[in-house]
Amino acid sequence: MNQITAESIFKELQHQYPCTRDEMNFLKFRNPFELLIMTILSAQTTDITINGLRDELFTAYPDAAALSRAEPSDVERIIHSAGYYRAKTKNIIGTAKMLEENFGGIVPKTIEELITLPGVGRKTANIVTNHAFHETYGIAVDTHVGRLSQRIGFTKNTDPDKIEKDLMELFPKKWWSEINYLLIRHGRAVCTAKKPDCTKCIISHNCQSYINRGEE
Repeated sequence: MNQITAESIFKELQHQYPCTRDEMNFLKFRNPFELLIMTILSAQTTDITINGLRDELFTAYPDAAALSRAEPSDVERIIHSAGYYRAKTKNIIGTAKMLEENFGGIVPKTIEELITLPGVGRKTANIVTNHAFHETYGIAVDTHVGRLSQRIGFTKNTDPDKIEKDLMELFPKKWWSEINYLLIRHGRAVCTAKKPDCTKCIISHNCQSYINRGEE
């Protein structure tokens, strides 16, 4: 897909799903530490679930120092509804310990430092740098962003890191912070995983998947 078509799609989605910068994150965090931990926990579950356990989790463990000393069984009880709770407990306690040992208890501000933490890949690191620190180094590629990027024709890749690279080459940096939000909103509202509603899609005329089906 060429940049002119991609930019046209972006602007149509931007018009369909207007928002402020503060509304672009679906997790209701109050500081960088909360966002980091909540994003780790959000893997393969809903934002609603993670937002629902926020208060109990951070009342018990308000910072890295407290979480680093937590008993795993106590954390598992609080985050049980998040799924994969044993692995996630190990990751967030491990992350808290590394924050204390390597970063003075403070969430680092670079992708390179963040991805050294347990359970943190480029997606999580991009979310934290973008929403906690308002620094845009890349584009967070989750399941919605990956699925829509392939369907629309932004990329032919399936690997999240390669999809991110393709998106970064296709769109100007000033839009990187919005792309994740817009594709997630459209993926939830219209272009769902099981049954995309192409009849209600405002970008179907530029969607490669839709165009290809019409040519069959």
